[in-house]
Amino acid sequence: MYKAPRGTSDILPQEQGYWKYVKEKAASLCQLYGYQLLTTPILEDYQLFSRTVAGGTDIVDKEMYTFEDRSGQKLALRAEGTAPVCRAYLEHGLFNLPQPVKLYYIGPVFRYERPQAGRYRQHHQFGYEALGEDDPALDVEVIEMAQQFLLSLGLSEFSIHLNSIGCKLCQPKYREALKQHYSSYTPHLCPDCKIRLVRNPLRLLDCKKASCQKIAETAPKITNYLCPECQAHFHNVQRYLGALGIPFQLNYRLVRGLDYYTRTVFEIEPQEEGAQSALGGGGRYDNLIEQLGGKHTPAVGFATGVERLILNLKRQKIKAPYLPRPVVFIAYLAEEAKIEAIKLAFELRQAGIAAIKATGDKSLKGQLRQANSLGTNYAIIIGEKEIKNQTAVLRDMITNKQKTIPLAKIVSTLKQSQVSK
Repeated sequence: MYKAPRGTSDILPQEQGYWKYVKEKAASLCQLYGYQLLTTPILEDYQLFSRTVAGGTDIVDKEMYTFEDRSGQKLALRAEGTAPVCRAYLEHGLFNLPQPVKLYYIGPVFRYERPQAGRYRQHHQFGYEALGEDDPALDVEVIEMAQQFLLSLGLSEFSIHLNSIGCKLCQPKYREALKQHYSSYTPHLCPDCKIRLVRNPLRLLDCKKASCQKIAETAPKITNYLCPECQAHFHNVQRYLGALGIPFQLNYRLVRGLDYYTRTVFEIEPQEEGAQSALGGGGRYDNLIEQLGGKHTPAVGFATGVERLILNLKRQKIKAPYLPRPVVFIAYLAEEAKIEAIKLAFELRQAGIAAIKATGDKSLKGQLRQANSLGTNYAIIIGEKEIKNQTAVLRDMITNKQKTIPLAKIVSTLKQSQVSK
């Protein structure tokens, strides 16, 4: 028996209400703040991620889905959303537009991770990016949007963690300080951190192993190594957040999982004990466009996983609005009535009324049982008597009251009932 590949899942009809709810809230938020939808391909050039995400991170070293196509080009399934947005920004000359350019996206990303609650090998990411401006007020807008998005979903049990990881000027000194600190603990590091110590010291602070976290607790703080410009930027981010009354916690070990970040980084953590990882996160990535061959272009953004949001909605017992159900179910008795039911279903749908027609040779009782299970408001019953008189029985499925009306008035009667409800 075939099953969905490990780490992937089908989104069943009964789950679609949550997905529609999250997507509509995301689109509404972005429209409110002036962000426009951008859709990028699921396939990208492998180097787009290997150059921007960089080695020493799990995404490049362990998790990317890569292959060569028939022409020999090495491609990768989309591993994250920001690099494709930057590629599109360059490819289509969006740098010629008034800056900042504000874009958002929502779609699947693929990573070969160990599947667990809220973490899948195919998951869906919602994110937004503001490119072309280094104003710390834009960092705050991105954080504010993340907070407002979660609140609009009904999620309230979360905290915002904030840090600055500096720029190209101040990061080298901090990396050396980390190397010196960790070098005396080398025998106690996990295998991955022994590699990170050589290739990518900032990743040491991101390790989730308990032994490595203990070493990270006494590591030097990046804020002690920030250059004057980065210090001023981080000070203003905190000042503007305070002006908006947005609470946050300084977390000096927060570095995020991707190498392109600079200066401001933030994550939103659920407060529920034992909850699965962050609700989302982001930060500034002022060098990424330049890495892809463009001019120096400051930028900042945020991303979150849709599956993880839905998991937390369920944990906090927040129910998504029900999807609209069909208005009417058409039941019939005998072949001639079936033809009339087919015609009536077509007429109702042409009028914009959602209708389901019975199929097969079920009894009337069985057809009405189906109508009830579908949650339709009304059932229309057509039999030989109704055919002869050009009428139909209209039954209210909530009150079980019914009346006989002319077939010619079915559409107008149902439209009127929808208006009155």
